[in-house]
Amino acid sequence: MVTADIADLPVAERLKLMEALWDSLCKSDSWVESPAWHGAVLRERMRLIDSGADAVTSWQEAKERIRNQTKAG
Repeated sequence: MVTADIADLPVAERLKLMEALWDSLCKSDSWVESPAWHGAVLRERMRLIDSGADAVTSWQEAKERIRNQTKAG
């Protein structure tokens, strides 16, 4: 499968493919170090959550929201 083939897939199929890729990366023994700016973003997000200015959403809820937006769009 090449990038052009992926672009032709329906959004739901591309999301499934993305999830499968992510799962395979999570199971990989290889490790890629995160860039330094990731730490700054995480600290800011934690500050917002701790202050009540933002909330945490479970991955399941986020996927459902994405699926619903895809159906509505």
